[in-house]
Amino acid sequence: MMDILVAGIGNIFLGDDGFGVQVVQKLAGRSLPAGVVVKDFGIRGFDLAFALDTAKTIILIDAASRGEAPGTLFTIEPDLKNLDYDTVPDAHSMDPMQVLRLAKQLNVLPGRILLVGCEPASFGPENEGHMGLSLLVQAAVDRAVDVIETLIAELRAAESEPATQMRV
Repeated sequence: MMDILVAGIGNIFLGDDGFGVQVVQKLAGRSLPAGVVVKDFGIRGFDLAFALDTAKTIILIDAASRGEAPGTLFTIEPDLKNLDYDTVPDAHSMDPMQVLRLAKQLNVLPGRILLVGCEPASFGPENEGHMGLSLLVQAAVDRAVDVIETLIAELRAAESEPATQMRV
């Protein structure tokens, strides 16, 4: 079992939705600590759901709208306790929350999941698709790589800290 899986998510044919894919491509060329695996899952939500139990911590990377300025980065830790499906998952529209719901049903959730997201500017013209990131989101790719490398270092440091002993 690996320690950390960094998973890029997105559709490169839908403009800024390809953000996660671009970030993992950059990370793949970097020197990362042992036990850290970087993988492009693209739009393969089922593959991602089944990979979630292969690591202690998963860092998902995706474009996600939160009403911020395009190119804004954020890191959140989703609430995994309230992940229930009302319907059967749709394999053609597996956003990260749907993947986590499926993983919960399959009982393959890891110990910790973090999402590094970027506010998109555009997913391209309606029903046409568009390859390539907008300028603001493209500018956020290198910053996202830095954020992820910092997260990995912090996770590693937390693992190596000795447990605090409790006095009885």
